[in-house]
Amino acid sequence: MSDNPIQNAIEFVGKQWKPSYAREKKRWESAQQCLNDIHVFYGFDDLPAAIRRIGGGLVKCGDLARHFPNTPVKPNLLYLVSSALPRVGPGFAGLFLPDSPAFMTRFARRAGAKVVINQDGVAYPGWHGPGWRRANVPARRLVHAADHVFYQSRFSKMSSDRFLDERKGPSEILYNPVDTETFTPGPPRTVEASLTLLVTGTHYGFYRVESVVEALGLIRGRGVDCRLRIAGRLRWLPSEEDCRRQVLELAAAKGISALVECSGPYTQDEAVSLYRSADILVHAKYNDPCPRVVVEAMACGLPVVYSATGGTPELVGEEAGVGIPAPLDWEKDHPPAGPELAEAVIRIAGDYAAFSAAARRRSVAHFDLKPWIARHRELFEALCSLKN
Repeated sequence: MSDNPIQNAIEFVGKQWKPSYAREKKRWESAQQCLNDIHVFYGFDDLPAAIRRIGGGLVKCGDLARHFPNTPVKPNLLYLVSSALPRVGPGFAGLFLPDSPAFMTRFARRAGAKVVINQDGVAYPGWHGPGWRRANVPARRLVHAADHVFYQSRFSKMSSDRFLDERKGPSEILYNPVDTETFTPGPPRTVEASLTLLVTGTHYGFYRVESVVEALGLIRGRGVDCRLRIAGRLRWLPSEEDCRRQVLELAAAKGISALVECSGPYTQDEAVSLYRSADILVHAKYNDPCPRVVVEAMACGLPVVYSATGGTPELVGEEAGVGIPAPLDWEKDHPPAGPELAEAVIRIAGDYAAFSAAARRRSVAHFDLKPWIARHRELFEALCSLKN
């Protein structure tokens, strides 16, 4: 790169922007010819690879793609998940690349295609810190440009209205789903003999595991044989190994290092056996909009101990777990303390069969994959039959 910023900009446009622009424009140019049929593009040319790399929010696109295959060539419907957007970063000199969500949406709308957004959470000062306004720019554009928005929970809509501005177009609440025919309970477990706690997901904050390790020590002090398994990516430090070391050092300081396991990332195919290896899911994340791990665990019969904030209380309800109350605060996180988590675990262990049955029952009744797919089909058919 030369010292001349103008020359650098010209080179950037020539090498990246122009080819990207041409590729994205061509992708959508035949959208009008495909109306009255459904051809969905999820924002990634190779969706399976994107799911393996990003996980989390894109898993639901994998569910959809089994019924509405990913169509990178000549799609007529763009479906994007706010927590797993393609190429959200600006390019050279603040220019968004044409294969970013903003340009995808622009090309799709110009070509007569439809845009559906699955809206998760937003950036706010408490968890994002400086730059949270800039981080919300892609999601704000999408929420207001879409033909329809699925909010993942009432909390998701409330936070979107607050930080992305209230949307005027069609929208609805649609919780994250789980395939309750695949995610099923294993053989009955006797928790009186030994109790296994599970913390899973992608862990961006140390507090999500720190308070659970503390709770484990307190539960053991009450005479309950208990172990802890921490699964998923550890991301609060630059190195996953540094994160793991911090967890194990904390466990060693409390004299329970032999009872804490960090099993690392797992695939969606391994998720069922992971849940079946445990008795209780502990989800301490503050203001989580709609954690899919919660409905997956419930489908496998795991009661949930959780931070009663964000959208998690909407998922667990009154009978499938025990929540730890906290105030709604956009400036600071208020995670559950170790003693609160310990008391909740002991309460569930005292009536485990009832909590476990309620968790499974609630997951099947409210979060099963089939109605979720059916609602998408209904919407897609309505959108793709509309002529501009």
